[in-house]
Amino acid sequence: MNARRWIGMAVVVALCLLVARPAVAQKSKGEPELRTVHGSVIDKNENPVPTSVVYLLNVKTQAVKTYIADDAGSFRFSGLDPNVDYEVHAEHGDLISSTRTVSSFDSRRDIGVVLKLSHPKSAR
Repeated sequence: MNARRWIGMAVVVALCLLVARPAVAQKSKGEPELRTVHGSVIDKNENPVPTSVVYLLNVKTQAVKTYIADDAGSFRFSGLDPNVDYEVHAEHGDLISSTRTVSSFDSRRDIGVVLKLSHPKSAR
């Protein structure tokens, strides 16, 4: 009975390894890791601007994500596809920042951006 139990356990372990192996193999084939874009929103005097709305545009799908900057003017977008270009800008009141592009050719996984609110919205 002990031999049967041992063989049964060995079969279960072997099946588990076979199931887990494709997932490990995919990762080792160089599957791109997701990216993060983070940074801060500042005014023309370089002070943080809390509650600014930061817009992230996926250039491929035209989908837009938003983030409301925290008390330190910080924002963060994570889980981004490294094979897609993104455009990011911030708005607060009647001011807007320049648009920054995050290129798919940039191989960094963690990208920092400072968005300076310096243009009136109508000038954009």
